[in-house]
Amino acid sequence: MRLMLKVGTTCEEIMDKTMRNLTCKDIEVDEVWSFVGKKQRHVTINDDPNEVGDFYTFIALDSDRKLIPVYRVGKRDLPTAQAFISDLSSRLSDRIQLSSDKLKAYVEAVEAAFGANIDYGQIVKSYEAEPIGPGKAS
Repeated sequence: MRLMLKVGTTCEEIMDKTMRNLTCKDIEVDEVWSFVGKKQRHVTINDDPNEVGDFYTFIALDSDRKLIPVYRVGKRDLPTAQAFISDLSSRLSDRIQLSSDKLKAYVEAVEAAFGANIDYGQIVKSYEAEPIGPGKAS
């Protein structure tokens, strides 16, 4: 575990130094769900919510270059979104097109980090059952 911690810390330092003044044009942000110790529905009042339960890895992706300029692990909440988007903003040199899902925290975080110097849109997916016609198996 000490080796993993040392490697992770060194990778973080390298990424923080080299991923600066990026000339990205289109960036997509999203979160990947995971849990630590136990899933959120099993967390009790005796558990520390900062140590167990649902966690998300926030990821920014420049889809043209397949580059991940920043990521952050935390809860799916406003403070984590603000830290994530602020870190992303600090690494970019130009105005970008930013796309996210419908997480409300992104709206406030993007406004705080970029102000009006961004083209921002949310991609909202709608899932509806397709009607099953005659002869189709359900």
